[in-house]
Amino acid sequence: LLLNRGNGTVREKARDATNGFITALLMSRFQAPWNRNVSLPGSIQPVYGAQHPPLGLTNANSPSKQQKPAKNFDEFEARTNDAWSFSDEDLMALGLGKVWSQEVAESTATSVIENHIKNSSPAPIGTIGLLSGGGSAGPNKKSSLPTAESPVCSGDDKSVYHRTSSSRERDKATQALKQEKFDAILGEESIDLDKLRAVCWNGIPVALRPICWRLLTGYLPTNKARQEDTLKRKRKEYFLFVESLFHTAKDFNQETYRQIKIDIPRTKPLIPLFQKPEIQIIFERILYIWAIRHPASGYVQGINDLVVPFFTVFLSEFNGFKYVEDMDCSEFSEEELRAIEADCFWCLSKLLDGIQDNYTFAQPGIQTKVSQLKDLMKRIDSNLHHHFENHQVEYLQFAFRWMNNLLMREIPLICTIRLWDTYQSEQDGFSSFHLYVSAAFLKYWSKELKEERDFQGLLLKLQNLPTYHWREPEINQILAQAYELKMMFANAPSHLNANYG
Repeated sequence: LLLNRGNGTVREKARDATNGFITALLMSRFQAPWNRNVSLPGSIQPVYGAQHPPLGLTNANSPSKQQKPAKNFDEFEARTNDAWSFSDEDLMALGLGKVWSQEVAESTATSVIENHIKNSSPAPIGTIGLLSGGGSAGPNKKSSLPTAESPVCSGDDKSVYHRTSSSRERDKATQALKQEKFDAILGEESIDLDKLRAVCWNGIPVALRPICWRLLTGYLPTNKARQEDTLKRKRKEYFLFVESLFHTAKDFNQETYRQIKIDIPRTKPLIPLFQKPEIQIIFERILYIWAIRHPASGYVQGINDLVVPFFTVFLSEFNGFKYVEDMDCSEFSEEELRAIEADCFWCLSKLLDGIQDNYTFAQPGIQTKVSQLKDLMKRIDSNLHHHFENHQVEYLQFAFRWMNNLLMREIPLICTIRLWDTYQSEQDGFSSFHLYVSAAFLKYWSKELKEERDFQGLLLKLQNLPTYHWREPEINQILAQAYELKMMFANAPSHLNANYG
């Protein structure tokens, strides 16, 4: 009443008195938890019926008889412990008390995880992410636990890794063993490509990826004595093409050049590096020269995306293997950029030689693969296939882009690079194995797609699948399932016949 009706001095004194009363009330209500004889928020509580009994519980925490329902709100509130009831000082003090310590937390977590590992049966292939650091989803391999490179939460490079000391040691040992295998193969005077493909299938260490990709594409000879001379000769040959074709003849192929100029800014537009003029001119030269040297197909939209993985991998060789989003073209000398450009051109040419029918007139290669994907989905997920049919969704409406861009617009770049480790380790990986990867990728989203109830919802979902958080674990799961499909159907093509059975 005084706050509303008194004069200025009276209102000020009333306000001070009110504030003092509220402060005293809050202090008595929110006193420190150890003075109130209540359970602490975040403290370990018994979980009865679980595989592992709670550790270090006292009699006070043992299960008691079922409590009677609260008669009123005050009684309910008195029984309820909520972290919102504590001040910042209280919560900070909880971490310094005797109830909880880092040593207790780590020892408890270690015991639980080790018991799970000891008592759990091995997971079937395809159910555990098989990472490039130590996974093994490929031929004649068994599933393994995720390695130290596997984040618990997918996200950026600052993801939190919850690893125990024992698991970290096992992962280091696995990494060291894998590194020894690569070193032994690459250290030979004549590199055995079959052995190299076998170890690269499950992912290539970042530092070895540039040389492995050059070898797997066939750009770099397996004889180590010839490698340096071959690189010099092929790089020189490429820049002869630049002088003779790009600088002097582009005016005679204006339509091709114009289309390339339009598509280059669309190439990974969210990565600043690819919007730099000095990088875009590199892409223009690579694409234009390839188109002129392959008149049967010429340039087709989508080929520009295929340069990106090669460029990223070869670029990382000169900057300490940073991720592409952290790269700045000013870090590289002109000589280094010339070497990267030439290597990208020759590796792209090797890749496209195996899938050139994807880009010839009417793109028959893509038409065939989309039809094969449709037949394969009939066999492995008939419910999803019939769901598409019921809502008049054609595979060509979404899978054309999957085949044209090799899923590059569906998954993050880091996942594409991991995927290409396996593609280049497979026989006709970009052609035949990509079909099974696409089928596994589509089946991965089966549940979400079957929840869509109309044509528009299905097509929007298919064209905007939420893979922005994906990392290697998800890709390794897809690859493991694709390998299973290949084993089932690759040598039994009749199973893909719509009239079979």
